[in-house]
Amino acid sequence: MSVTAPAGFAAAGVTAGLKKSGGLDLAIVSNLGPLANAATVFTSNRCKANPIIWSQQVMRDGRVSAIVLNSGGANCYTGTIGFQTTHATAEAVADQLQVSAGDVLVCSTGLIGEQLDLGKLTAGVLDAGLALRDTAASSSADAGLAAAQAIMTTDTRPKQATRVSPAGWTIGGMAKGAGMLAPGLATMLVVITTDAVLTSAQLDAALREATRVTFDRLDSDGCMSTNDTVSLLASGASGVDADPAEFAAALTELCRDLTLQLQGDAEGASHDVAITVRNSASETEAVTVARAVSRSNLFKAAIYGNDPNWGRVLAAVGTIPEADAAFDPYGIDVAINGIQVCTAGEPDQPRELVDLAPRAVSVVIDLHAGTAGATIWTNDLTHDYVEENSAYSS
Repeated sequence: MSVTAPAGFAAAGVTAGLKKSGGLDLAIVSNLGPLANAATVFTSNRCKANPIIWSQQVMRDGRVSAIVLNSGGANCYTGTIGFQTTHATAEAVADQLQVSAGDVLVCSTGLIGEQLDLGKLTAGVLDAGLALRDTAASSSADAGLAAAQAIMTTDTRPKQATRVSPAGWTIGGMAKGAGMLAPGLATMLVVITTDAVLTSAQLDAALREATRVTFDRLDSDGCMSTNDTVSLLASGASGVDADPAEFAAALTELCRDLTLQLQGDAEGASHDVAITVRNSASETEAVTVARAVSRSNLFKAAIYGNDPNWGRVLAAVGTIPEADAAFDPYGIDVAINGIQVCTAGEPDQPRELVDLAPRAVSVVIDLHAGTAGATIWTNDLTHDYVEENSAYSS
């Protein structure tokens, strides 16, 4: 179970006819209460889709009764008509669930610059609304899975996670995303639910910290989406006042789980790469260094070819201006999959000892410039990635 695991939530995933494949393409997650507290983190891309613009208005009071999500179209750069479609979708959900449209978040994913069919959307909302009337069925694991499947685009599998606290509250989450996984979130839609008793302010603080060290550190291809949304809803149905620190830790763990699921399903990838920077002057500088390596196509192509070319790691690190990260260019150590291939900027163990046959790849960069560190998760650059993105049309 995922979004339906916590008490007080129901979900539905239906076929509205938005996808050419004819698969599930519209989902609703309904908060049954008694609370309707929420927090959301949106893409930092200045070119925001209509659902983002709508949902930012919804979040002004920190209250959300439901989220409607569709695949099969991003509803971005679709003008006034596109915003009216978003508004009408929220109104349709509000009518089905007997809530305020101003408490309905809207999320869309798919191709930019194409109008969504409002007739199909509203028909899909009607079908989902009918499914949600069966409270027992719509609160089941199957209902949560259908919702997770309905938001998939190029994903090959749904992403779900659950955490149960000994204190008596639960967190559940679902995510979609398989490409354009760069910070500021990624091309991801994530819905997280909890039955803990928490205020909107507490949810917001926990979500922003969790996102900062998980979703924002997934950098598959350096590209940022226009529709990224990570939402956290609290029903309070457990009746348990969660300790904010305990909740934040569990939320971060769940977000990391979903992050690694997104990494593992990145478009065309054959390696999942964790780039860890140690002993940097600050955490920010560690992120800067790791991200520079994660965005090096030369490095990523080498990993695809099972070539432990550590020179490409150092070359990427060297592109960082001195003001952005402190290090001695000739004092850096590099280890790949546990083999120390470079020490103090010089060759160490033979690169032939590095085994890159496994999917998981670990690159550890020691800057010897401080005590901070951070990890960025990325993937290799493959023929399949290029083919998939050259032919992509939702």
